Amino acid sequence: MKPLGIHLLIEYYGCRPYLLNDCDMVRRSLLEAAAACGAKVLDHSFHHFSPQGVSGVVVIAESHIAIHTWPEHRYAAVDIFTCGENVNPWEAHAKLKELLGAEESTVNEVVRGERFGTGNKLKLLNKL
Repeated sequence: MKPLGIHLLIEYYGCRPYLLNDCDMVRRSLLEAAAACGAKVLDHSFHHFSPQGVSGVVVIAESHIAIHTWPEHRYAAVDIFTCGENVNPWEAHAKLKELLGAEESTVNEVVRGERFGTGNKLKLLNKL
């Protein structure tokens, strides 16, 4: 049996600070990432903090893509959770890394649905 979903917990370092502080740019980046992985967007919500930073979520039929940014540290924390066989969260990750201008990233993959697949394993997969 296959697991129910794949959950990527991503840290992006060395991002372009002006992008991380622009709510509209962050929104467009997450929507482009959703499209890049083949997800169906259902809804989205974003908030710009004062004096800086953005939090947001794109709800997809296959689960969600969420972000919180710290422009002053050139850092973004991202959560990509996809279910089903028609989407690839790694494609969303690659697109976001490009759009945010991240110099490096770390990704932890969690296989969701322990009883339905290979188990719930947390592992450091790569450091890009």
